[in-house]
Amino acid sequence: MNTQSAKAKGRRLQQWVRDKLIEQKGIKEDDVQSRSMGAGGEDIILSADARHYFPYSVECKNQEKLNVWKAYEQSESNSGKYEPLLIIKKNGKEPLVIVSAEHFIRNNTYIRL
Repeated sequence: MNTQSAKAKGRRLQQWVRDKLIEQKGIKEDDVQSRSMGAGGEDIILSADARHYFPYSVECKNQEKLNVWKAYEQSESNSGKYEPLLIIKKNGKEPLVIVSAEHFIRNNTYIRL
């Protein structure tokens, strides 16, 4: 795959994430944007208002072969004071989200019957 095609593939995943945040979290279009390919930092740029609803720093990887640990480290290095969140995808598969287990367990409550 050439560089232009790989960047377009990554851009599609970033735009998918942006659209899902708008549709499902009610974040205004003006409060979320997909960072241009090749630019450093977070892949999804959120306003302060959007961070109230989605307090994550998002890194997107749309690749067939991926070193998950290295990708998550990149997410951590870009996260600042927000929780790093890695979204991965490959052809023919649905996107998956990776967060630290500590964060997931701490922030998800279940009703015990």
